[in-house]
Amino acid sequence: MLYLDANATEVPRPEAMAAAAAAMALGGNASSVHGQGRAARRVLEDAREALAARFGASPAQLVLTAGGTEANALALHGFSENRRILAGATEHAAVRAFAHSVIPVLGDGRLDLDALEALLRAGPALVAVMAANNETGVLHPIEAVAALCAAHRAHLHVDGVQAAGRVALAPGWHSLAISGHKLGGPMGAGALLLAPGLHPRAIMAGGGQERGRRGGTEPLPAIAGMAAAAQAGSATHLAALRDAIEAGLPPGVMVAGQAAARLGNTTQLVLPGIAAERQVMVLDGMGICVSAGAACSSGKVTQSHVLAAMGFAENAGCGIRVSLPWNAGADAAERFLTGYRAMAKRLGRRMGA
Repeated sequence: MLYLDANATEVPRPEAMAAAAAAMALGGNASSVHGQGRAARRVLEDAREALAARFGASPAQLVLTAGGTEANALALHGFSENRRILAGATEHAAVRAFAHSVIPVLGDGRLDLDALEALLRAGPALVAVMAANNETGVLHPIEAVAALCAAHRAHLHVDGVQAAGRVALAPGWHSLAISGHKLGGPMGAGALLLAPGLHPRAIMAGGGQERGRRGGTEPLPAIAGMAAAAQAGSATHLAALRDAIEAGLPPGVMVAGQAAARLGNTTQLVLPGIAAERQVMVLDGMGICVSAGAACSSGKVTQSHVLAAMGFAENAGCGIRVSLPWNAGADAAERFLTGYRAMAKRLGRRMGA
């Protein structure tokens, strides 16, 4: 099996699995005051400190959550009072669901800054933009977005789920979401990083955990694993593998966002006229795991809203995402290309191409 769907969930890192297992074996509730509870609290706070240090914040600025979706929702709920939510056209569904207005993107997938500025002139706003697109890997110009938000006194929320641990996170945000399993940790943990002095309205009141910002018992094993994964660093060899894949594609295949800066592990390949679902199924039969877009939408027969926003029109349903995991081997590019060429030839012939 060749696993190339790291943007859906990263391959677990050994350090993360070991940390999660140790936390699970420890037991105890971090809110309990007895010795076992205090031991759990130490693990929790050590993880908080490690995560904060890794992403340039202080421990007090970090709210632990059950995942990236919750972290995004906490920010969008917690800071939207009396503000319009402006979200990029290529945002994940977890963010787009909150949007009052959509910020268009350019043909290469980057946010249209002129359009953003025009929207900001209309009054108080919360701007929600992902640091890196989950389908194309395109990196948005966060520093330029932050400057516009500062000029218009807007709150900037960054969905850092795909970017965290893979590229340096640009400064200037007021809130930023991360996800443990996108870093190579277990599923079930995430975090919201906050600028100093900010306190979001809680979605869940619970028992007062996380300084009243997020109720509910913290998932200690997943949090410990997330912190360990975050400290493992990024894989530097993936961009070369991604470039090798793009260099070896059959004629006629388009690479979405190729002209923009992108995550080194991600490429979205558009095979005109061939439905993405068919491509994924054929490649799966060859033992190659890729996706047709966001994992939460992969069971639905639909066009990619990302490709549609970038102007791919009738081919917006013809793109597959290849996202290399941190442990991709040196032969990953050639193995994928062998299967991809065979798939394209097979489906192209059936479609009369």
